[in-house]
Formats: sequence, structure tokens, C-alpha cells
Amino acid sequence: MPIFAVHYTYTEATAADRATNRPEHRAWLDALVDAGTVLSSGPYPDGTGALLIFRGDDEPSLSELLTEDPFAKLGLIEAVRVVEWLPVMGAFAG
Repeated sequence: MPIFAVHYTYTEATAADRATNRPEHRAWLDALVDAGTVLSSGPYPDGTGALLIFRGDDEPSLSELLTEDPFAKLGLIEAVRVVEWLPVMGAFAG
């Protein structure tokens, strides 16, 4: 099953709302980790966004799943970039 790198872009304007809604966002991600869909995720230290590593069937179905993220539902993500990724070494290599 393909692996995808998902890049979220955040702005300072949504920082307070993201902090308030972070528990729901992380609970959503935790459920996807338990299901084997999310392999890893975390914010960039500078606050500009986050990187999420997903396993999924294809980009359209993953993009649809991303609309269920509480951050997305609340309009707290400035931009989303979904890129299929082919790891050849390390923990995620097939």
C-alpha cells in the first residue's frame, strides 16, 4: 500500500484556535495510528505546519480522509500538500 507525505501549512492567525482544538486533532490522529493508517506525525518546531505520514490506497481517498481532521473542519489549516512517497531505506521502507 502506498505511503504519502502530507504537509500542513499553518499561520499565526490560527495558533490560538489550534491550541484549543489540539486534543481533538490528536485524538483523530491517534485513532488512525491505531488503525495503521498514520505511521507518524508531528508539527514543525517553528509553528509553520506539520508533517504527517500516511499509508493509503490512493491520493483521492486520502484527501477525502483529511477533510475529517478537526483542524480541517474548523478551517485551521492554510494549505495541504499530499505527495506519494517511496521510502527506500529506514523505518518506512518496504
